[in-house]
Amino acid sequence: MVSQDNTDRLKDILEDDIWGTIKEFLEMGIRFGEGDKSIHITIGLLILVTIAFLLTTFVLKWVRKFFTRKMEMDDKLKFISIFKFIKYVVYLVVILLTMSAAGIDITILITASAALFVGLGLALQELFQDIIGGIFIITDKSLRVGDIVEVNNRVGKVLEIKLRTTRAITRDDKIIIIPNHKFISDIIYNYTQNHKITREHVQVGVAYGSDVKLVTQVLEQVAQEHEGLLKTPKPFVLFEDFGDSALVFSLNFFISDSFTDPRVKSDMRYRIDALFREHNISIPFPQRDVHIIQKK
Repeated sequence: MVSQDNTDRLKDILEDDIWGTIKEFLEMGIRFGEGDKSIHITIGLLILVTIAFLLTTFVLKWVRKFFTRKMEMDDKLKFISIFKFIKYVVYLVVILLTMSAAGIDITILITASAALFVGLGLALQELFQDIIGGIFIITDKSLRVGDIVEVNNRVGKVLEIKLRTTRAITRDDKIIIIPNHKFISDIIYNYTQNHKITREHVQVGVAYGSDVKLVTQVLEQVAQEHEGLLKTPKPFVLFEDFGDSALVFSLNFFISDSFTDPRVKSDMRYRIDALFREHNISIPFPQRDVHIIQKK
């Protein structure tokens, strides 16, 4: 019979062999470089990084759910867009810290990739500006879906706000994609930043000698009859200027959807033209007097 001491010794040998085999397996890998500056990527390190990556993913999901649990759906989608950018940064930090804890000098990696980071930074400078602009837009709510904006003399209604770009549809049903850095570096008109109501106007010139009171009454009648205009605030007429060839008036009115502004103005111009003809109010065209002087 085998004694108890021999059995215990056999178990210790087997355990040492097993742990030794596992250790050898975990230390298998690839070495980059030579001497003290070399980097040894082992199976054990890859397993450790994978575990750290999975744990970080779990923690980030919990953090995201914790902060968005009481948010409205619109705010929640904006927070998730920002959180995606933060998540990538956290992953990078966790991987570097895990490698450092495993005994790898991460300063070597940082130093070796410094030139690459600088090159990428310069190449992707505008991309970073877009992302920063997207974060500002989402956090300070300076732009919302449904806002009417004017960019490079083009008017559009915002359809979607992403971390890098904003998409809007123009009045002729074309999609414009606006890099978010435009909202930081350029002057952007937001027609509906304060509220949905905007003041618009239609300008018209009448011939010199016309009855200005009658012109004012006709323009006010046009505003009262048009169903697309708001009755409060009340439309009003301004006698703007004595033009070169006409007396210049403007009919000012308020609407709740400035995106349909061109159609509303077109309808009003049709009506103004009809009522002016009815009341014999003429809209003049530019005229020039030419004096011919004959020399004797």
